[in-house]
Order: sequence, then C-alpha cells, then structure tokens
Amino acid sequence: MSKAFLVLDDGAIFEGESWAALGETFGEAVFSTGMTGYQETLTDPSYHKQVVIMTAPHIGNTGMNSRDEESSRIWVAGFVVRNPSPRVSNWRSELSLEEALIDSGVIGIKGVDTRAITRHLRDRGAMRVGLFSGVELSREEMVIRVRKSPQMTGAALASDVSTTTPYIVAPPAGVETKFKVAAIDLGIKAATPRQMAARGIEVHVFPMSASIEEIEAIAPDGIFLSNGPGDPAAMTEIIATVRHFLAEKVPLFGICFGHQIIGRALGFETYKLPFGHRGINQPVKNLRTGQVEITAHNHGFAVAAPVEGNFTTVYGAGFVSHICLNDGVVEGLELLETPAFSVQYHPEAAAGPHDANYLFDQFVGLMNREKSNA
Repeated sequence: MSKAFLVLDDGAIFEGESWAALGETFGEAVFSTGMTGYQETLTDPSYHKQVVIMTAPHIGNTGMNSRDEESSRIWVAGFVVRNPSPRVSNWRSELSLEEALIDSGVIGIKGVDTRAITRHLRDRGAMRVGLFSGVELSREEMVIRVRKSPQMTGAALASDVSTTTPYIVAPPAGVETKFKVAAIDLGIKAATPRQMAARGIEVHVFPMSASIEEIEAIAPDGIFLSNGPGDPAAMTEIIATVRHFLAEKVPLFGICFGHQIIGRALGFETYKLPFGHRGINQPVKNLRTGQVEITAHNHGFAVAAPVEGNFTTVYGAGFVSHICLNDGVVEGLELLETPAFSVQYHPEAAAGPHDANYLFDQFVGLMNREKSNA
C-alpha cells in the first residue's frame, strides 16, 4: 500500500494510505458529520468541487447500489475516510465503495485521523485542499499546487451540474395530479422531485439556463429552486429570474442553494461560513412553532437576514422562520405578502432524517391557497 497525503492550503499535511483512484485532486475541504448516507453524499451535485472528509471512522460497510443514487454520477472531488470497511454486508449492495470510486476516477485517502482534520478546519476555517495518491512530489510542491487551485468564493458551479435538457417527474400510479411545478435545477437530487410527485405534483425540471418564457410556457402553479454548489453571489441571472416570479406572485419554494438565491433576490447579502454545515444531524429550530428539527445540510454560505422581528423587502414584509441551534445561522425565510418561503437544508431526507418532510406539504398548501384566491 503506497502513501497518500492530504494537504491543506495553510501548509498542514496529513499522511495516510492510497485508496480508491490514484492521482491528485483539488477542492474545498469540507467535513460531513453523518454516520451513514455516504452514497447520497457522493452523488449529491451540491458536493461538486469539494473534497469530503467523513468524521465517522467506519465507512463503506453497506456498499453502493444504483437505487440510492441522487444523480447519474459521483460528484465529489475527493473522499477521505479513516477506516473503510474491508467487506460489504448488505443484500442491496451491487459493488463496494472503493470499486465505485475507482470506476468514477475519484481519488481517496484512508488511514488518516479524520476527526483531527475536522478539528483543524473548525479552528482555522474552510480552506482549499489537495489529495496526492501515488504522486511523487515534495511537501513544498504539494502545498504550492493546493494554493494555486481555485477558491470556492466567487465560483459559479451550478451550470456544471444542471441538466442540459428539461424532463418531467410525474406522480406515481394511483396519485392524482393536482399541480404543475417548474423546478429549476441548480444541482437537484433525485429524491426531491420524487417527494413532490408523491404529493400529486407534476415536476417539470428545467436547466438553470431556461428562460422566463420557457418556464412560463408550462403555466406552473409553483416554482421550486433546488440545492446546488458554488457561491450564490455569482448567480446573477437566476436571481433576476427569481425576482420576476416574486413580482408575479407565483408560489415559490427554495432549499439550500435555492434558499440563498431567494435571500439575495430579496436584497440580503450572503456570506461564507467558517466551515459550513454538512451531514444529517444538524439541529434547526422552527421559530414559528418552537419545534426543533434534526436536518440534513450541505452548505458553505448563509443569508445575512435579521432574526428579530419582521424585515421589509420590495415584495412585502417577511421574517426568519428557522435558525441553526449550533451557531444561530439563518436557516429559513418566509414572506407574508408574497407566496414564497425557503429553507437552507434538505427536506427530501436522502439520507434522512425525516423531520422536515412537512415543508413539501407547506408548498402544496401555498399553491392550494393561491389557486383558491385566483
């Protein structure tokens, strides 16, 4: 087994062993606190250009299967684990985690203390990282290569992951079609349109490049903005599209990256978090009900909106509906005079938990209300 190195742009180097594909790769260093759900993480387009460090020490015991994939490929730039499972033990598995990573050309590293790396990132903040496996370079050369790699701030990455052609996810057999929604794909996960379809929504998934005229041609009952990678400040065209539909008072629901886009459309700034929120165990408080939800996250940016009281926008008053209990970050926005709301996390529960599924029902209720008022 050859040596491999994880190199951060502050010069820190962690030595491990080669695992998965060989070579070198670069991205933003992020850590995921989930003990499971690694397949959903790997195939989530939101992780494009990110090297994911799993804090749970034992990863890969359930293998990989085509039914749990959230997109057509693995998107992570690299994968870091402490102890990959030496064998697969699940009747649904079709291949091992390492085999899937090799097939996709994804470079990994094993045998490093992932929690020590996580503590390093929590102390010093998000930074660029390089994985070097089977590559003959000096330590100084590896650090230089990492420091020359692109940063996440200012990166417009959604176009890399968005569908190139529209497609439809229809309600399953026996479920009546009640609504038609235009979902703008900024990096959508497969579980999200399935959640809407199960509620009687015919989901028309559009490329992020779709024009307002193309979206309006299907006469949607609502607009959905998906999760996705990159810096929301770079998404000027999508922000303009959202402002159009806010002005037209078309029911609007955004999650994760879509939440940040809505925040900017409302006039708020977004900012880079020190190390982001990722994993499937993030506590969020619903400020309207007082209830705490355990939620799935993957975001490195946040919306700078006032938490206390209502705020004013050109689309009417609104309020912060959810906050993260770990650090007080805004996790939800809702307007009072325009049918729009958003959350910064993943209510599709892939992989788990299911506490936030009600948000899809809230979207249905919003469209029902607007239809009744029409």
